[in-house]
Amino acid sequence: MAEFALPKNSKIKKNGKVHKAPAGAKDVKSFKIYRYDPDTGENPRYDTFEVDLAECGPMVLDALIKIKSEQDPSVTFRRSCREGICGSCSMNMNGKNGLACTTAIEDCKGEVRITPLPHMDVIKDLVPDFTHFYAQYASIQPWLKTVTPNPSGKERLQSPDDRNKLDGLYECILCACCSTSCPSYWWNSDKFLGPAILLQAYRWLADSRDEMTGERLDELEDPFRLYRCHTIMNCANVCPKGLSPAKAIAEVKKMVVERQL
Repeated sequence: MAEFALPKNSKIKKNGKVHKAPAGAKDVKSFKIYRYDPDTGENPRYDTFEVDLAECGPMVLDALIKIKSEQDPSVTFRRSCREGICGSCSMNMNGKNGLACTTAIEDCKGEVRITPLPHMDVIKDLVPDFTHFYAQYASIQPWLKTVTPNPSGKERLQSPDDRNKLDGLYECILCACCSTSCPSYWWNSDKFLGPAILLQAYRWLADSRDEMTGERLDELEDPFRLYRCHTIMNCANVCPKGLSPAKAIAEVKKMVVERQL
């Protein structure tokens, strides 16, 4: 399963810094962290930090916060909720994309190698540039679109069965773990929308209240935007919310075919 790929244009230096754990530390774990600072003009490198797990929280994010607080304040990463809700701390840990706040250190065997999400431009250290990803998200117009007048003084209602069709879709937190584990997205991210955005697109296609299904399918029916998905299934294997973007993409393809029959 091809999951690990370095960020774009990376030429890693062989020798990085090693930060030793304090003397007397009993339960020491090494974290090998990708470092890149565009202001220095230097190639990326790996720095190694030793952490005493006896004085650290259980998650990889806890170790990163401890490293930044106690060993090197220049280590840069995104984080916010610490509850697997916001998606900010998505990164690649030992070759697999995930959220640092929900990835247990004990589940990472040996030295923990941490890099930014694969095959994205890097702003600094573990912070990838999401500009293109968010532009693709905006391109699908992710909001309810209708042409009929709003019900007077009422919400647009839907049956429990119609509401249930959104389960497995609305939970997406746009962490980009799935898209950046997809080889098709690595190769064609300029044209292919990728698993995360296509799952979000299907979320609105599946919504019984939305009245622009035809227009949405017109925008998606393209050899690259939709059909670069080859069902590799990396997306479903790495999703921290347990969703299946591949299934959503298959449903979009099915809708495209059905409207032609």
